[in-house]
Amino acid sequence: MTEPADPPAPDPLAPQPCHTTSQPLTRITARLGSQPTHLHLHGTRRPMSTPQPPTLVAVAHGSRDLRAPTTVNALLDRVRELRPGLPVRLGHIELNAPLLTDTLAGLPDGDAVLVPLLLGRGYHVKHDLPGAAATAPHLRVRVAAPLGPHPLLVEALYARLAEAGWRTAHGTGGGTAVVLAAAGSRDPESAADTRRTARLLGERLGGVPVIAAYASAASPTVPEAVRALTARGHHRIAVASYFTAPGLFATRSAAAAPWIAAAPLGPHAALARLVLHRYDRALATAPVPAGSSRLVSA
Repeated sequence: MTEPADPPAPDPLAPQPCHTTSQPLTRITARLGSQPTHLHLHGTRRPMSTPQPPTLVAVAHGSRDLRAPTTVNALLDRVRELRPGLPVRLGHIELNAPLLTDTLAGLPDGDAVLVPLLLGRGYHVKHDLPGAAATAPHLRVRVAAPLGPHPLLVEALYARLAEAGWRTAHGTGGGTAVVLAAAGSRDPESAADTRRTARLLGERLGGVPVIAAYASAASPTVPEAVRALTARGHHRIAVASYFTAPGLFATRSAAAAPWIAAAPLGPHAALARLVLHRYDRALATAPVPAGSSRLVSA
């Protein structure tokens, strides 16, 4: 029985079937195509970086109280923890460095969202922030709505009252009330925002009376509100601090409390989430032309 002949050796010059390499190449190409890359001069590839999101510029008022910048920076640290990779900067309207105009001048060309760490509509939000944006023609700027009013603010106010000694049982006796102490503004929309927050806080406290009062520019003042509530028979009156950071107004308001006084909102987790919520809402609006700004309503 003869052995079968060996198959002839393949001719190296003969054309090869296309299917022997097309499938692996297709798979390799598909993998490369699914990952954005840059091509170096030597032909090697590296992953292409994800485009950087617009810078969040938090805008604080500024204070001579040395605790204020520390508190604001702690709040922004919480924002960064919640949204890693998001560029977050700080600018002040006055009194503290960096000033907002300096922060904007130092940003690269592109988009920025100003998020006011302010609690209502007023002159700073409507005029100072767009005015600062106008000094940065290399940027497309959106100005987000102020933080208040919003349910997340109410949660932070409630938590600060609880830290100061508020208990749920205090709201059931009938003799308890709260003064919501705010900075104050001559803008009627700002006062309306504060009154709305007072109503929301009253609901969160189970129907406890909450009166909005002001440290400047509007009435009633905090002492006037305390006297009015006392005259109505309330013997346990707390002061809720409607300020993002310590300062002269917050200190004066707390000193007028006949019972407990809550600390300013500070780096509360709910406030950090609200900062990002305002940023996201602003980004959802139409694009802004280069060198211009847009104020986003609440």
